[in-house]
Amino acid sequence: MRSAAIIFKNKEAGILTQHDDGSFVFRYHDYWIADATKQSISLTLPKNRREFYSEFLFPFFFNMLPEGSNKQVACKLNRIDQDDYFGLLMTTAKNDSIGAVRVVKIDE
Repeated sequence: MRSAAIIFKNKEAGILTQHDDGSFVFRYHDYWIADATKQSISLTLPKNRREFYSEFLFPFFFNMLPEGSNKQVACKLNRIDQDDYFGLLMTTAKNDSIGAVRVVKIDE
């Protein structure tokens, strides 16, 4: 199991977890839900208390991944399998990404 903090506008909004079977769960933090000034990170992941489950990486996060030659270079330089989308996401979206969302690995 691997987990990453989802940072929205430099504040931690929730946790994205990949289970050992390859499925994913995203959950907002309770304090994010309770604060009416905080918005959803995506239209496809609306702000509520339930966990979002998917058998594959949520499209919102998948669309943050590099493609083509940029993906090949990122995978080679960071020694990441090209099919390890979550590993690639945690590596490439931790410091700088297009938009307000960053993905930061949680060390366990």
